[in-house]
Amino acid sequence: MPWSNQSGGPWGSGPQSRGPKPPDLEEFLRRSQDRLRGLTPGNLGGRGFALIAVAALVLWGFSGFFRVEPDELGVVLRFGRFVREVPPGLNYHLPYPIETVLTPHALRVNKIDVGFDPGRASTKRDVPEESLMLTGDENIVDVNFSVLWKVKPGHVGDFLFNVESPESTVKAVGESVMRAVIGHSDIQAILTGARQSIETAVQEQMLSRPAK
Repeated sequence: MPWSNQSGGPWGSGPQSRGPKPPDLEEFLRRSQDRLRGLTPGNLGGRGFALIAVAALVLWGFSGFFRVEPDELGVVLRFGRFVREVPPGLNYHLPYPIETVLTPHALRVNKIDVGFDPGRASTKRDVPEESLMLTGDENIVDVNFSVLWKVKPGHVGDFLFNVESPESTVKAVGESVMRAVIGHSDIQAILTGARQSIETAVQEQMLSRPAK
């Protein structure tokens, strides 16, 4: 009985393929390069450029959000000039470079020592040139005191831009006013309990003096 000589018979003439065909590396690289070229700006078209512009504009707009902490006040500057104050919390200003913001600790109570230097820990050192004062009856007393102060609401812009060395100014005004009050008081009144009236007089005079 004759056997068929066609391929695919029991004694096929060619080798049989086994498993998947390995990928063509050159073809893969060529297709990847084609995809990358399709993403270049030259192939985006007008719609692609419009989408990029809108996304950039949105990001620029969101950059204007800022947060002011509880002991701070926000000071918004427009092209470098003061325009408004904003309270603590989440706020917004026109994005840079149109507006910028400063956040000084304007709501925090500050302390200035006059007549002594607190030094380290609980120790303190007298500063005679600040603490020795002449009374109204020409006696010398040693006065140490502290001034507690904070920025007046609505005047943060003045504090930042119109007052030179705010802490030094507060200290100088406090010392000057205290010397004036002590100079109008007798030593006996100072030593026998006039402290409260002296504090009140110093506070009132300091508040009435304009900042320089």
